[in-house]
Amino acid sequence: MHDYWNRENITVEHVKGNDAYYSPSRDLIRLPLFEHFTDANEYYSTAFHESVHSTMKEDRCNRAEDRKGKLVAFGSNEYSKEELVAEIGSANLMNIIGIETKKSFRNSTAYIQNWLSVLKNDVKFIVSASSKAEKAVNYILGEA
Repeated sequence: MHDYWNRENITVEHVKGNDAYYSPSRDLIRLPLFEHFTDANEYYSTAFHESVHSTMKEDRCNRAEDRKGKLVAFGSNEYSKEELVAEIGSANLMNIIGIETKKSFRNSTAYIQNWLSVLKNDVKFIVSASSKAEKAVNYILGEA
């Protein structure tokens, strides 16, 4: 992960508290301190999720283009779609690296099902989100 963050000059802040997010305007990933997680897999799952969000930038995987002129507020279709991409990508990275557990898989599945329900279980979008997540994972791994 550090290779990707360094290669892309992404600022990563570790802070006290539970806030985890990616700020496109600042190209910044904010994560809780490692010790705030109950196990290492939860930290990596969160770090991967936010890293996949960071691939939305125009000069990376350019998902930002898909969002132009659309409402991207919490709970909106566009927000939900991006959350699906990020969580599918995070789950893929956990699997590729070999640190996926039954618990992390269940957590990702529940998260994905929640956002799919917001999208009224649009089965077409799960295919699109999976494709976008694969592109993001390849980019993070330096295979794009």
